[in-house]
Order: sequence, then C-alpha cells, then structure tokens
Amino acid sequence: MSAQAGSGAMFDRIAPRYDLLNRLMSLGMDNQWRKRLLDAAGEPRLLLDLATGTGDVAIAAARRWSNAAIVGLDPSKEMLALGAGKVARAGLTDRVALIEGDAQALPFEDGRFDAVTMAFGIRNVPDRPRALKEMRRVLAPGGRVTILELGEPADGAFIGVARGFIHNVIPALGRLLSSKEEYRYLARSIAAFPRACDFARIVAEAGFEEVAVSRLMLGSVHVFSGSRAAGRGGAANVSARGFDSPAQ
Repeated sequence: MSAQAGSGAMFDRIAPRYDLLNRLMSLGMDNQWRKRLLDAAGEPRLLLDLATGTGDVAIAAARRWSNAAIVGLDPSKEMLALGAGKVARAGLTDRVALIEGDAQALPFEDGRFDAVTMAFGIRNVPDRPRALKEMRRVLAPGGRVTILELGEPADGAFIGVARGFIHNVIPALGRLLSSKEEYRYLARSIAAFPRACDFARIVAEAGFEEVAVSRLMLGSVHVFSGSRAAGRGGAANVSARGFDSPAQ
C-alpha cells in the first residue's frame, strides 16, 4: 500500500534523495531561501524548527546563533535519522535535538520557545489553522513564527515559466532521480496551496500579529512571518538536552 500523500511515511520513502532533489528543484537556491527564513526569526535563544526533515534549517540556525539551542521536529523517522547524522558530523549534538512529532499536536508546554520556523512543511499539514495555533501556543510572548513555503504564482511576467516548472520539471526530476510518484503529489500540493495573501490571513486568524509576507523566486516562494503579542513571561531555560533525539 502506498504511503499517504504528504505523510511522514511518504517522506520516509524519498528520504535518501531528498536533499539532492531539493538542490535541483530549487535551482540551488534553497539554502538562500532558508537564510531569508532565519533573517525573519529575530535573535532566538531557543528555537523550534518544524518539518525539520534532514535538519538543514536546524543546523543553519545553530551555526548562525552560537548561543542558541535548536529543537527540530518532524513526522518522518527516516528523514530524522539522516538529519541526526548531519547534526553529528557538524559537531552540534549538544545544541540541536531532533525528535519525531506532529505539528498539529506539539509535545511542549506553553511559551517554551523564542521562535518557531517551518520550511516547506505547512503545505503538507492537513489542519493548518490547528498547527498555527499550536505554534503560537508554544511561543513565548514576543516570540516570532517564520514559515517558508512554495506556492503557485498568481501573477507576474514569468508566471507561465514558473507554473511550467512546478507542473512539469519538478515531477520529471522526481521520476528521474527517485522513481517515486510522490513528486506528482508535490506539484499538486504547490498548486493547491492558498495564495500568499490568503495564507497570510490564516496566519493572522490564528492569533499572530504583525503578519508580513516576503515574495521570492517570481512569487513561487514566500516567507510568512508573525509575532505573538508581548507580555509577561518568557522562554524557558536554553538547552536542547532533555528532548528525546535519534542523534543519541
């Protein structure tokens, strides 16, 4: 039986070639996009990276902020196993913990984190408003959420080129390099994702303030950001220790 589209089991199947496919499908720009994601995250001491996959955002965040601790969460065991190896090779196991979990039901107390990031993952979450409310719940007052996501461009001079890339090139690369049909799902999910203005409204409706959108790659990539209203309290003690991690 095939894995459910967008599920952790689906990503288990494509995990071995996921990083390579990301490089190719983004034309080598995915690392730059992640940098833009982190640019909008403020200066966190304790950061939660959702849909962490093989750990690229978590590792980049740990390198960027030498005094920060990072917790990465993902539903795919195989992606996390690959990520754990990358974290170990980077010498970051003391500051980066990777755990299995669901963005719709985060296993953390309220106000735990200074920032929450999510790259190329919200598109795969069945109940996005629920996940966004969970992100807000685990953020400390004044904390920021930043989300990087693909989407079909709605306008622009190169809209035909961008849409052709999404609907033809991405599935072809998936078939060529992985022989999996999962990349047909990827193209469909990008086309079905809400317009940037509509998703920004969903973020605001989840309770975030100062919601902003940055447009990248001809409007086929966006960084969404927002904050939890400041108030009393703050993030808990800074440490990635104490979380179960496949890196152990």
